[in-house]
Amino acid sequence: MSDHVYKLLEITGSSPESSDKAVEVALQKASSSVSNIEWFQVTETRGHTEGGKIAHRQVTLKVGFRVDD
Repeated sequence: MSDHVYKLLEITGSSPESSDKAVEVALQKASSSVSNIEWFQVTETRGHTEGGKIAHRQVTLKVGFRVDD
């Protein structure tokens, strides 16, 4: 059985399309510089409006990644 240590990172992604896309954008960008990302938790959802319409959705995530041995 292996013991693992994890570290948390907080990131925010945005998208004009959807909250799900904002999560995907954030995770994709984070995984280009952080390895071993294993899970995420949405901690906040907010948005930006223009002319009474949603212009961007912003989603803040806690991302857990395993620390290398």
